[in-house]
Amino acid sequence: MDFANIGFMVSVWIIPIIIAVTLHEAAHGWVAWRLGDHTAYMMGRVTFNPIKHIDPFGTLLMPGLMLLLSGGKMMFGYAKPVPVNMRNFSNIRRDMVLVAAAGPGANILIAIISALLFYTLPLMPPDVANWLGHNLKNSLYINVILCVFNLIPLPPLDGGRIAVGLLPHPLAMRLASLERYGMFILLGMIFLVPYLGSIIGLNLNIFWWLVKVPADYITYGIAYMVGIAG
Repeated sequence: MDFANIGFMVSVWIIPIIIAVTLHEAAHGWVAWRLGDHTAYMMGRVTFNPIKHIDPFGTLLMPGLMLLLSGGKMMFGYAKPVPVNMRNFSNIRRDMVLVAAAGPGANILIAIISALLFYTLPLMPPDVANWLGHNLKNSLYINVILCVFNLIPLPPLDGGRIAVGLLPHPLAMRLASLERYGMFILLGMIFLVPYLGSIIGLNLNIFWWLVKVPADYITYGIAYMVGIAG
């Protein structure tokens, strides 16, 4: 077992994902604080300290399992959700949309910054440039994946909260009522539906259609925009 390669592989994935989920949740908390809800601020969640945001399963165990199962090609995870008390907002529907959009917005910003930092690599020693280059490449992709995934219009994801804030009241209430079942629906979409599809010989990989395909296009678009697309 080559522990050096394992250490390299883990480091170039775990660092970008911790940064991605930390800034995603911190952005939610910061925007909520600016809009009048101090809940996250009082709980110490408006911070760049990853320890405050790490979820043992979502930030450590699940990404590690995905890294092993994918042979070092893919990692995905999440952090502890930032608590938000919507009753503290002056305009609940508008402010809920702004708070929800802050997380994916932060991820897109990090993705663009990661792409721009590729221009610093020629200034570094080869070994450092190689390690940092892998980090930046993974950071670009992880942040786009997180953004696209979180914009799926299903509560409790950010896209679901944005949709609830924008839809007419009757439709918003119907969508909001799905929140208690949202995680079960997502797990079914990601694991159960593709499995059933494989049994009957159909490609029903909904996660691929909704997240992977658009994320690939967006990642290439960012790389092309900053001039690093191959």
